[in-house]
Formats: sequence, structure tokens, C-alpha cells
Amino acid sequence: MAHPQETRDQIRKAYVFNGLSMEIAAAQAGVSFVTARRWKKESADKGDDWDKQRSAHMMAGGGLEDVSRALLFALVIQFKTLMDEVNNTEGVKLETRVDMLASLTDAYNKSISASKRILPETSQLAIALEVVQSMGTFIAEKYPQHLPVFAEVLEPFGDVIEKSYG
Repeated sequence: MAHPQETRDQIRKAYVFNGLSMEIAAAQAGVSFVTARRWKKESADKGDDWDKQRSAHMMAGGGLEDVSRALLFALVIQFKTLMDEVNNTEGVKLETRVDMLASLTDAYNKSISASKRILPETSQLAIALEVVQSMGTFIAEKYPQHLPVFAEVLEPFGDVIEKSYG
């Protein structure tokens, strides 16, 4: 299926300027990851290296704080992506799922702690996200049948948290 140029541009913008992962940028545009990765490679072959543009955009944005903020934002997106994958993988026992979520939460909390040294405002964001994570773990343990609804509500609520604390 041929996609319009606007779709390719949308993915490039999401990846380069918004700092989204290629997987999420592709999903938001309704394109397979494989197709988006191919477009990225084709662009690089023509001299438009999305990774270099992404790095330059982050660094031009204002130094260490902006780069740290972008990395933290990317981490939050990756954390949510992995959390969704854990929650949506069929055949995984609840105990295993809880262990996986606990491991993700631990890695996330360590990253947040490290970022607090660079970004003091991260503390408020960290508390807000920790509450959301705790709620996700609580739902996984006590009400696993509600995980799909929680995951559905979590993404738009992430925008609210970002506007309030990010």
C-alpha cells in the first residue's frame, strides 16, 4: 500500500522533532515499523539522516537541561510502550507480569532519581508518574481484567501529566 508523502513527513517530524521512538511514530501514523524504518534508511541514503537531525535538534534546543528533558521524555514513552507490551502479551502468568512490571518500575525509578540531579522539576513529575505506576501495579494485581481499559486511558492521561509537570 502506497502512503502519501505527508505520512512519511509526519513520522520524520515525530521522530526528529518530538523525540518519539520510531515504533511509536509509526504506530501514530498508522504505518508498520518496518515501513517507517525503511523510509528512514532511504532518507539517510539520500543525505537526510534522521538520527543526526534528531541529535542536532536536541542539542540546539538549549543544552544539558533540554537534552535531559528529551531523554526523560523518551524514557517515559519507552516505559509505557514496554508496560503495554507486558500487559498485552497473552499467555503470561499474572505473577510473571507483576515481576516484569516491578523490574520496569525499578529501572524507571533509578533513571528518575539520576535525572533529579539535573532537572529539579523532575521531582514533581517523578511523583506523579510513580503514582500512575503504582496504580498500574495495583490494577495488575487486584483487577487484571481492567488492565486494557487502564492502558487505553493512560496514554491521553500522560499528556495531562506532561502539561502539568513536564
